[in-house]
Amino acid sequence: MADPVPMQRAHFRTMVEGTREDWSIINDAMKPFIAELPDRVLGHLKLLQGDCGGFAIDRLDHCLQTATRAAAAGRDEEYVVCALLHDLGDILGPRNHAEVAAAVLKPFVSEQNFWMVEKHAIFQGYYFFHHLGLDRNMREQFRQHPWYDYTEEFCRVYDGPAFDPDYRTMPLTEFEPAVRRVLTDVKNSIYMPKKS
Repeated sequence: MADPVPMQRAHFRTMVEGTREDWSIINDAMKPFIAELPDRVLGHLKLLQGDCGGFAIDRLDHCLQTATRAAAAGRDEEYVVCALLHDLGDILGPRNHAEVAAAVLKPFVSEQNFWMVEKHAIFQGYYFFHHLGLDRNMREQFRQHPWYDYTEEFCRVYDGPAFDPDYRTMPLTEFEPAVRRVLTDVKNSIYMPKKS
């Protein structure tokens, strides 16, 4: 078996030495890695399977149920993908899971959907923070924000009820094409020129 063709590499040892040629090499090498992002995100989402964290269903089923509820209500594809991935950060950021999920989604979703995912933990707290000695009205700091109602609805209608072991939930395979479409349509990134 022949050795694989070695990948070209940049020549600089410190970024101040980088040339246009170096960055062209790096940019070309990044393309397959970026194209595999949906696979990595879906793989990471699957890590939530089996971990119930005390809830009636595991974390993956909760994400699937949230997305199923949003899809059944006719929400658009981007919203449904946000519903599916809203708790993606649970594994790496159990103390800031919403911000982790939002950071992954930010380049691919509207500012409104990004804000909803980023703030959903605070809004969801309305339903349980008081049981933990926390302020259930923490979300009120955002009362005047234009996306307050949008995020409150997400938590009340889709995220909050999505712990029902008897709910008929769509399988992850049903959502994979949407995840792939959303996570390849860059809307906002410092690494991309702005769309006109």
